[in-house]
Amino acid sequence: MVFPERFSNLPVATWPRLRALLDVPTTASDVINMTIGEPRHAFPAFVGDILAANLQGFAKYPNNNGTDDLLDAIAGFLNRRYGLDLAHDQILTLNGTREGLYNAAMALSPEEKNGQPVILTPNPFYQVYAVAALSVGAEPIYVPATESSGHLPDFHALSDDVLARTTIAYICSPANPQGAVADAEYWRALITLAEKHGFVIFADECYSEIYRDTPPVGALQIATEMGADPDRVVIFHSLSKRSNLPGLRSGFCAGGTKSIARIRQLRAFAGAPLPEPLQAVAAKVWDDEAHVEENRALYHQKYEIADQIFGQVPGYQSPQAGFFLWLPVENGEAAAMKLWQETGVRVLPGAYLSRDVAGENPGAGYIRVAMVAPTQEMQRGLTLIRDCLYG
Repeated sequence: MVFPERFSNLPVATWPRLRALLDVPTTASDVINMTIGEPRHAFPAFVGDILAANLQGFAKYPNNNGTDDLLDAIAGFLNRRYGLDLAHDQILTLNGTREGLYNAAMALSPEEKNGQPVILTPNPFYQVYAVAALSVGAEPIYVPATESSGHLPDFHALSDDVLARTTIAYICSPANPQGAVADAEYWRALITLAEKHGFVIFADECYSEIYRDTPPVGALQIATEMGADPDRVVIFHSLSKRSNLPGLRSGFCAGGTKSIARIRQLRAFAGAPLPEPLQAVAAKVWDDEAHVEENRALYHQKYEIADQIFGQVPGYQSPQAGFFLWLPVENGEAAAMKLWQETGVRVLPGAYLSRDVAGENPGAGYIRVAMVAPTQEMQRGLTLIRDCLYG
């Protein structure tokens, strides 16, 4: 049997790699898992009632593009949040955003652009970006997002040759794992660069509703204000973090009609649409902002606790948004191992979210800590981290 080589050099995936690292005993009696960003705050109380009222929808094949009610609710969210007035043909519902982030590259990255196409991704990054690039035969280029660049990728530092071959630039804002936020100036500069070199921006905005005080601006919002090509930006959103519903798998992408039409065409052949009872739930959740405000208030408390605990730690940077801490250490793997063995706290080495480029890994000197547990458990975990690694 002959197998393809295109994915043969992928590194071990993040979670199996972490399990292998921490497959050693711990002296702690209790385990505090702060690795995965799986929200543990309560989701809206009305979810069960909406699901029960729509159970008959499981007897039907679901609408691939999204029901009118769900598309209306998403459009309403985008209008409230960003002042966008989008029609249904500018929105596509997704079975979680990872599906969309992958399939959008399949649909929109051309086979050739001044030679082999390039897909840009921040480094560290959400791992699906890299697999999408390999799937379309593009050269993935990992752009460092480090303290010196404000923990956002500096695409302007790339050569004209690379930019001339670029078809897609992935960017996550608010950033996972660092919690940095792209402001309006950053978006304007990036959109201008994309217009100049003819590439598309994939803006992963899944953490957009978890922030301190000022709502992060959106990529499509700024592109619309600039009068940029409507197909220059595709945004991706989800209910996973906003509404504590990662298992619902409700996300969407939005952009210009030409881009969305191409993604819809591919999805009609290869997509996995969301069952209609779940679409009914998602529509009600996207329509409701009260639970989002309650959720954000809980994270405000967590930001303050983290600042109190780590405020005196050299190099600590309080996140602007999201629910991760990106804590500086000498060696992320060694720190994660020490924490596990001595305290029972599980964290993720930053190198597991990054790639080596020219012998350097921008995540090697960090650990990522998810602040998703109930507040008291999270506070205890953060205190153990401080005392173990920085005491």
